[in-house]
Amino acid sequence: MNLHSWITAHNNAYAYFGGSTQIIVPDNLKASVTKHTSKELVLNSTYREMADHYNTVVMPARVRSPKDKSSVEGAVGAISTWIIAALRNTHCFSIDELNEEVWRKLEEFNRRPFTRKKGSRLSAFEEEEKFALSPLPSTPYQISVWKTAKVRPDYHISVESMFYSVPYEYINRDVEVRLSDSLIEIYFNHMRVATHKRLYGKYGQLSTVRDHMPDNHKLYVDQTPDAAIEWAENIGPSTLKVVRYILDASTNEKQGLQSIFSLKKSERSYTKYEIERACKMIASMTNRPTVKSIQTIPRTIKRMMPSRN
Repeated sequence: MNLHSWITAHNNAYAYFGGSTQIIVPDNLKASVTKHTSKELVLNSTYREMADHYNTVVMPARVRSPKDKSSVEGAVGAISTWIIAALRNTHCFSIDELNEEVWRKLEEFNRRPFTRKKGSRLSAFEEEEKFALSPLPSTPYQISVWKTAKVRPDYHISVESMFYSVPYEYINRDVEVRLSDSLIEIYFNHMRVATHKRLYGKYGQLSTVRDHMPDNHKLYVDQTPDAAIEWAENIGPSTLKVVRYILDASTNEKQGLQSIFSLKKSERSYTKYEIERACKMIASMTNRPTVKSIQTIPRTIKRMMPSRN
């Protein structure tokens, strides 16, 4: 019994019942119980999550104590006789045909009258047990798998050869990862810190959230031709002329944006007026301005200015 089949069986059972039970008493198979001793009970994390989804409590049977679920053991024997044994000579050519035959025998089994009292299993369920079921959630539980991962220096984790970003503060930290068919959820100390749509297809794809980046990475990623031109317009006409030239003259867009990004970093050391003045001076001297030559001018002017001391 693998985990996926075990969870699917619970989903199908609750859908058939029309509600969820308040308590589940499973066997101690690995798909439900990780550790069960007189002092400690550790449930499989996915199975525990499923129980929480259906608002039910898991109370595994005691180890080597079949009497804890004797009525279930008896029902298994009856089902085996009525359905599996009864269909042993039936020829089916697809799983759908087999399922139809199983459903037919199941309905017959549940409606079969009791021998010692009135009613049937179906009527007894509807009259004596169905009222105790809890309402089902709006959607059935979607199976998930939990893994652990370490956040890489590039603030991404690797999950099945795909890469998902985590806030950069968690670099080199171990995190827990919940995988479902559609989502990747990342937890640190039981607190969710990131969520991504699950990636499929070619290996090595990246899912990066801008808010997970450090500030210097955000500045780099935000570089686009439109953003570069908007910045230059805010500095002055000469700067705009230089930026347009760099974008047009570069062999590829990425190279041009890297040069403009270097020019923009000049704002850390110089005013807008100083950058515009440098661009104006370079544009008057050459038709092929470079960022390096522009950055040289403010430094040269500052060295030539007399010290106030």
